[in-house]
Amino acid sequence: MNEIATVGLDLAKQVFQVHGADAQGATLFNRKLRRAEVIAFFEKLPPCVVAMEACASSHHWAREIGAFGHEVRILPAQYVKPFVTRGKTDAADAIAISQAMKRPDIRSVPVKTAAQQAAAMVLRTRTFFVRQRVNAINALRGYMAEFGLVANRGIANVGKLVAALPERGDARIPPAARLMLDEILAEIETLTTRVQRIDDQIAAHAKQDEDHRRLTAIPGVGTLTASAIQAHVPDPGCFKSARHFSAWLGLTPKQNSSGEKLRLGKISRMGNGELRSLLYIGALGVLSAARRFGTRSGWLRRLMDRRPLKVVAIALANRTARVVWALLTKGGSYQAPTELAGN
Repeated sequence: MNEIATVGLDLAKQVFQVHGADAQGATLFNRKLRRAEVIAFFEKLPPCVVAMEACASSHHWAREIGAFGHEVRILPAQYVKPFVTRGKTDAADAIAISQAMKRPDIRSVPVKTAAQQAAAMVLRTRTFFVRQRVNAINALRGYMAEFGLVANRGIANVGKLVAALPERGDARIPPAARLMLDEILAEIETLTTRVQRIDDQIAAHAKQDEDHRRLTAIPGVGTLTASAIQAHVPDPGCFKSARHFSAWLGLTPKQNSSGEKLRLGKISRMGNGELRSLLYIGALGVLSAARRFGTRSGWLRRLMDRRPLKVVAIALANRTARVVWALLTKGGSYQAPTELAGN
């Protein structure tokens, strides 16, 4: 049998599919493996290139398989899909992964360490609790509105909403409804405590990290945004330029060009949505301060004079992303513009 050069691994919960090929691309095997057989299979296999689609468990399997001397590549799933021919089967998926890995223009996803995955999990857990708290507050607001009790929207006004709730025994709210409102209030308090505990953990880590301190010096980048950048972008050097980094975040416009006609549309919104949202929210904060107190940046002033607020926020988030990439790859510290606001 010819020597195995590449292996395409289609990951699953229990039944995995592996496709092996030689250096010329000829299929040597395409078989199923139970979950308990995967480690033993790759341990006996001679060193080769192993590719898999990016998914929740791909980094774990990449570390396990890479420990046996194999070169592991994690491929974006959207780039593998075009290579699937005639129907969706595990065997076809494994072949598609093998074919996609041979394309030099398909960039692989860097394999994360367990510590890097843990850092990302902290942020995702915080987002999960925040989303649950928003749902609970919306439920509380809706139920109270049924009895004519309302307050301004926003999490900052939750205290006013609670203050509008009458004392227990008030005839305006039946006992059964009051019991449910108390349960929702208790859930909001529990979730708020959990979010605050995670925020304290993030802040404690930030005080010990030099890169974190340099990132938070950038206007619009706070502790949470800096932590998200470090968790989701462990190796900024894998991007060729700052524009590649901002394009990965989905902050650059889509192109629909043909011939010599260049047509740019809305931003692509590709990449990490959570990180893109944090940069956008930070940009809105910078613009709010610029409207009230002015700004030293002539570029930002001119943009604010001729474009809508949200368009300016996207442009500023794009620029912030490029500054972040430059600081992380080239070192140094952020230098604020020296131009005065009145110039």
